This record gives sequence, C-alpha cells and structure tokens, in this order.
Amino acid sequence: MAASEPSRHQSLSSPASDDDRPSQIEPYSEKAPSQQEGTSAPDFGPPPDGGLQAWLVVTGGFFAVFASFGWINCIGIFQDYYEQNQLRSYSSSDVAWISSIESFMLFFWGPVVGYMTDNYGPRIPILIGSFLHVFGLMMTSLSKEYYQIILSQTIAAAGTWFRRHRAIAFGIITAGSSLGGVVLPIMVNKLVVRVGFGWAMRSVAFLFLGLLVIANITIKSRLPPPRRKFDIKDFITPFKEMPFLLLTVAGFMLYLGSFLPFNFIIVQAKELGVSDSLAQYLVSIVNAASTFGRLVPAYFGDRIGVFNVMIPLTLLGGIFTLTVWLTAHSTASVIAYAALYGFASGCTLSIVPAMVASFSDVRSIGTRSGALYGVAAIGVLIGSPVAGAIVSAEDSNFSGLIIFCGVTILAGAVFAIMSRQALTGGNWLKKV
Repeated sequence: MAASEPSRHQSLSSPASDDDRPSQIEPYSEKAPSQQEGTSAPDFGPPPDGGLQAWLVVTGGFFAVFASFGWINCIGIFQDYYEQNQLRSYSSSDVAWISSIESFMLFFWGPVVGYMTDNYGPRIPILIGSFLHVFGLMMTSLSKEYYQIILSQTIAAAGTWFRRHRAIAFGIITAGSSLGGVVLPIMVNKLVVRVGFGWAMRSVAFLFLGLLVIANITIKSRLPPPRRKFDIKDFITPFKEMPFLLLTVAGFMLYLGSFLPFNFIIVQAKELGVSDSLAQYLVSIVNAASTFGRLVPAYFGDRIGVFNVMIPLTLLGGIFTLTVWLTAHSTASVIAYAALYGFASGCTLSIVPAMVASFSDVRSIGTRSGALYGVAAIGVLIGSPVAGAIVSAEDSNFSGLIIFCGVTILAGAVFAIMSRQALTGGNWLKKV
C-alpha cells in the first residue's frame, strides 16, 4: 500500500488568514468553535513556517510515520513469508486477512484519534499508539498460530495514526512512510535469516521504541485545543457536503485497491519466475519511488492545488496497473511497474488528508479526516481478502487481481474528479 497514509496533525497547523485560504472553501469551511458560539476567537498569529520547534515537529512526525505507515507499506513481505512458513496450509485469501485487518485498524481508529487530536492535542493519541505498536510487535514475535498473528498485529496498528501541516512539510513527514517501506523489508528479511522470525520482530520493536520516544518528545500542538463537548454531529455533518461525500467515496475506492501491489507484488513476481532474492526487494523499490511521489507532488500541490496534482497521478497509477503490471512477463517489466506505481501511489495515498484540509476549518481537520478514514477503512479491510480470493479462484493466476486493482484506482480518481467539480462549480482552471 503505498499504502497509504496519515493526515495532518494540529501541531503544524494554525487558523489560516483569509489570504491563506483558497477562495473555493468558503461555502464549505466550518468556523472555529468559539466563533460558532458567537464569541471572538483568539488570534494566535500566522504559522511560523519554520524555526526550530516547527522542524522538530516535522522530525517527530517523520519518525512516527516511519514506524506506523512505513510498517504497513512493507507488509507484502509478510504475505509471502506466512504463505511459505507458519501459514502455508492456508489460502492466499486467509493469509491476506492479517494484513488487511492490521491496515483496517490503522484507519478505523481515525475518527477517534482525529477527535482526540482536535480537542486534546496530539500527545495523548501518540503516546497510546506508541505503546500499542511496540507491544503488538513484541506479541507478534511470539506468535505461531493464525489467530495469534491476527490479534497481535491488529493491536500493533490500533492507534498509530499521526498527522499534520502544509504540503511540503506534510510531504517530508509522509516520506517517513516510504523510507520505512524501503528499509524495513530489507531489514526484516535479513534478520529472519540470521536470528529468526521472533528476534526479527523484537529488533523492529526496539527500533520503533527509540523512534517513537523522539516523536512523543517533539510533537506538540502550537494551538491550545478547544476541548469541545463530544457531539456525534461533528462526524455526520461533513457527509452533508457533496465535495466531502464524493471525496470519501474516492477514498474508499482508492484504499480498496491501492494497497494490493504492496501486498501481492512479491508473490506475483515469484509466480512469474523472478528470483527469490530479487523479489524480496520489490516492495522496497515501490517505496523508494513512493518517496519522490510524496515530496515532488507536495511541492507542486502548494502551488497549483492538491486536487490538481492528485487526480492525474492517480489516473496514471490505474493506467500503469492495467497496462504495465497486467502485461508484465519479465523481471524488467515487474521492476518497471514497481517504480512507476510507487511514484504515482506515493501521491495518491498521502495527499487525501491535505485534500480534506483544503476545504475544512483548521480546528476540525482531525475530526473530518478521521470521518473519511473511518469509511476508507472498510475498503482497506476487504481489499486484500477479496484480491486473495480472486487469486485462489483463478488457481494462482494474478490477472483478475490486477484488473480489480486497476479498476478500483481509476474509480477512485473519477470520484475525486467529481468532488473537485462539486467544490469549484466546474471551473477546471481553479487552484484547488
């Protein structure tokens, strides 16, 4: 998956001035809580857009995303490992439930974590997520049975959802996901051979513990959280806005299919005859290309609009899947697809929260992003098992899986286009 990705933390955000806000958000933006109650909101000034504390927050966010989404992005190595070892008697669809439930839990807690971040700041969810992530990996190191692996890896992901800020800083943070997806597959594969599966998991857990300690120290909110009273309407109201509703459908379709190359490219490459030693590096290649797919589009997103960057790259990701991957019959073509899709998916999987933020009040970004990810989590949950069932039904032929992947990505792009149209009134030249 470039897998996908985290949304923006309040720690790097602030109330935007009228000049900072795109003109198209006015009909859809929400006022800050104090404004809704008829009182004037305190002025905390514009974002510093630099300085030691701001970049420390970016650094902490980078480490947090490395340990959370970077782990999700390398999960394809476990699909292959489990099929050949502990779970070799299970079908691809059965094994795929492990990665899909783990990814689902990462996104499913979005509404809760988003609400906590908006109302209490980022420290509490980061601390809880850090503990659960490290604890879950330690439990995974002891697992030998199917149900144990599901439970422990699900716990590991439940709560590791960290986010924040403007496009380029946000791009740097989410690049941690790609770097994690490059380093971790290589690290785990080497450690499994040298010290065994259990100590490989424990080594990763200790690495994450160190990184997450830094994240807990450095990430903090610049704005005091409003601590509003819980209201279920905060999660329901955004779906009454057509741009948000359509973007949510786009997110569901994208997360239904976009993680499949991350999860299955190693298994599929081995079926094509790619050597085991090279196949193990394919997930790292996808994530290496994804790093550029996060940073370069983030730079242009600040200048021409996040919708205007995301839509063409998502279309390209679907096209690459249905052309390059579907027709791949050699090692070179599989590697080419890994690089091309990695770049395109790097943008697609990381920029959705920035799209939400582009027409949301800064104090409700966490709640609104969480509401979207709560729906998208369903796509994450069922995507890999459905794809695994398709492979099993076709007797290990991956054509059906690839078509399913490409079509869902293109469908996500179509709904993103519809969301943009609802947001701009059909103005194709507008920065959004």
